[in-house]
Amino acid sequence: MTTHTAQVDDLRLVALPNAVNCTALFVRFTLREWSLSMLRDRVERMACDLVSAVVEDANPASPHFLTVRLRLRGEHLSVEVEDDEPMRPHAKAPAYSDTRSGIESYGARGKMVWCELALPGGVNATSVTLPRRDGRRSVVPESVHDEVYTQNDPEILGRILSGLTRG
Repeated sequence: MTTHTAQVDDLRLVALPNAVNCTALFVRFTLREWSLSMLRDRVERMACDLVSAVVEDANPASPHFLTVRLRLRGEHLSVEVEDDEPMRPHAKAPAYSDTRSGIESYGARGKMVWCELALPGGVNATSVTLPRRDGRRSVVPESVHDEVYTQNDPEILGRILSGLTRG
């Protein structure tokens, strides 16, 4: 088994109740991108449970940050939730069937709770189809080179309006 991380994606959130819904959307999107939709329900439930536990422990008057991370490594998919609150003495790792889980303390800097489940038979992290992305576009506005567009193309406007009315 390799411990090399083939792909990782994470999302930083504030420990408030809406973090659970954001986590569900993040898991759905990421697993669809990684072509692992067959794991969606299970991973979504695990990630939302982990985030819910952090949110329930948080002070709503002064919420802290948390990070939700999905990681492909070897024959496993890991769900990790890090937060800035120190680990409480009674804290324990969640138990799910057919998974490994644990808690890592960072002392006063926080903790990470994780669960790791096996990828479907015959699939490993290096065989997962990952999204291909082009290079990032520059954040500097592109120059128009003195081109002035004074006329709108009625055909293009018609297609845009037609698309908007169908949506």
